[in-house]
Amino acid sequence: MVISEIGNLVLFDHKNATVWQSFDHPTDTIVPGQTLVEVFYHGAPKRVYAYVESRPPQVYLEYTPAGESEGEDYIENYSTNVAFTNGNFTLRRLFDEEVYSSSISLTTVYSPQYMRLDLDGHLRLYDWSGFSWNVVFDVLQGIMDTCDYPTACGEYGLCNKGQCTCPVDINSSSSYFKLVEERNPNLGCVPITPISCQEKDKHRLLTLPSISYFDKNYTVVNTTSVDDCKKACLNNCSCMAVMFRDSKCIWMTKVFSLQSMQPGSDSTAYLKVQIDENKKKSILGATLGSVSAVVLLAIIVSLYLKWRKKYGDKDAFEFDQLLGMPTRYSLERLSECTEGFINKLGEGGFGSVFEGKLGEERVAVKRLEGARQGKKEFLAEIETIGSIEHINLVKLIGFCAEKTERLLVYEYMSRGSLDRWIYYRHNNGPLDWCTRSRIILDIAKGLCYLHEQCKRKIAHLDIKPQNILLDDYFNAKVADFGLCKLINRDQSKVVTVMRGTPGYLAPEWLTSRITEKVDVYSFGVVVMEIVSGRKNIDHSRPEEEVQLINVLREKAQNDQLVYLIDKHSDDMVSHQEEVIQMMKLAIWCLQNDSIRRPSMSIVVKVLEGSMSVETIDANSIMLVQHNASTYSVPPQASVLSGPR
Repeated sequence: MVISEIGNLVLFDHKNATVWQSFDHPTDTIVPGQTLVEVFYHGAPKRVYAYVESRPPQVYLEYTPAGESEGEDYIENYSTNVAFTNGNFTLRRLFDEEVYSSSISLTTVYSPQYMRLDLDGHLRLYDWSGFSWNVVFDVLQGIMDTCDYPTACGEYGLCNKGQCTCPVDINSSSSYFKLVEERNPNLGCVPITPISCQEKDKHRLLTLPSISYFDKNYTVVNTTSVDDCKKACLNNCSCMAVMFRDSKCIWMTKVFSLQSMQPGSDSTAYLKVQIDENKKKSILGATLGSVSAVVLLAIIVSLYLKWRKKYGDKDAFEFDQLLGMPTRYSLERLSECTEGFINKLGEGGFGSVFEGKLGEERVAVKRLEGARQGKKEFLAEIETIGSIEHINLVKLIGFCAEKTERLLVYEYMSRGSLDRWIYYRHNNGPLDWCTRSRIILDIAKGLCYLHEQCKRKIAHLDIKPQNILLDDYFNAKVADFGLCKLINRDQSKVVTVMRGTPGYLAPEWLTSRITEKVDVYSFGVVVMEIVSGRKNIDHSRPEEEVQLINVLREKAQNDQLVYLIDKHSDDMVSHQEEVIQMMKLAIWCLQNDSIRRPSMSIVVKVLEGSMSVETIDANSIMLVQHNASTYSVPPQASVLSGPR
């Protein structure tokens, strides 16, 4: 028994003939030189299939080698094989001693590789970097979209351009499905009322128009009408859903991810659900109770407003008496603690920051500019922002709201903002790789909390090194979150008036609706500044190197990312493989299409090592700086580099 150089375990007999070899018994993984062979006979299908495990299995991939067409009939036998050699994934058909092949070119590298069919259905190529196995290519990415995979959104999940939701009844407000986990919609949905075979009289079919499903091969019966198809499903407990297409009743015994199509598409799915009579009664009771509560609340509010109009003073209502509200300070007290606002730590787009001292505690006091809200609206936002606590977010200690003055009191961060430590303006030594990677993870965790773990989603809209603060131990915290709401309550302005800092703005500021994915883009820019030790826009450099993201795209296309590693630090150079992986994560975040950028929770998983970086074509990076001439606002300096 011998293991060959390419990893094939071979058993020989006494005549040195092969009796058995491991390459003939693949599981989920193949290595270079290994071939999958299956003999087909004339009139048989001539495709490579992939199935998702269920009873019966459901097909999610049909791949036909070039030169074959459905319906051809061959008299002779022929064979088809799948080979993985020399950086190519090839499907070959052998017929009459001729070879017809269809090849998908993979990334050619000179290091150990293997290809694996992963649990999510993706066929991925892995490469050994010298430290770990990394995904370098998704083999089927040119053949299949995200929503084509059976578990893209879990069981019963509805996939639309990579986003996952649960099916809803278009004809009523009733909900029959709920997310398995609210924070992770890609885990799928479950029926609110489990389907029981003992209660078939309560089974119904939920109609979902414009829906496609990956399995197009499993047909239960040929029927003449959609009504017959639906009736057959309702009469059989093993049927969980049906689709009627081309006079065929496609039967599903287990429902995986559904795909949303363009409205009006002639493809409808019918999902089996169970009606809960008790739930109907409870909903009616809850509705009546809610109406009563609303009426009672309206009466109380009306009486309070009358009382306040008669007795109340607008400036006397103390919102800081509410539980969890940050401390409310007078303007006089904050002026005293900052010694008349003389020790300025920095200034930015939202106002100036001053050093202060409350008792024995050092604080940073931000004096907002442009806050034209009424006091009640301002305090309502303060109550929301002040209730947010996370180790990677700068804590709001207190506030002041007197007449037109609006001030915020933050915890003091001794090492100031991140820009002073990566641009080398203060004669500080270069940070080592461990510190930089930890800072990047801290920023990601802070943004993840704002985007996905707060009661109200908060988009920062101005992520940059000046808004990342460091404590004594170089732990990073995100500052200035939620300030866009404090400055402007009109939410429509958030999507029409450009915010943030030139150089960190995502492309969609110019064309489309703004979501938290603008922060993901800005995060990608900041990551590149941290690992390269330079500004995103640096006019002191040669013209072709002024814009860091421009250089990144060029070096990524030429496989020269090592050029961008901060050369001030020998430690960074010695960890170049890990630094390059971090750059690839930045490229993923910098995609022009916001939908294709990862969420911050995905970014955290990648940084913690539980997920791999998705390989992105460098051409997908869009340079916002190139479009600066089309902005409706001029670039403004925004420096906030001192300790705060």
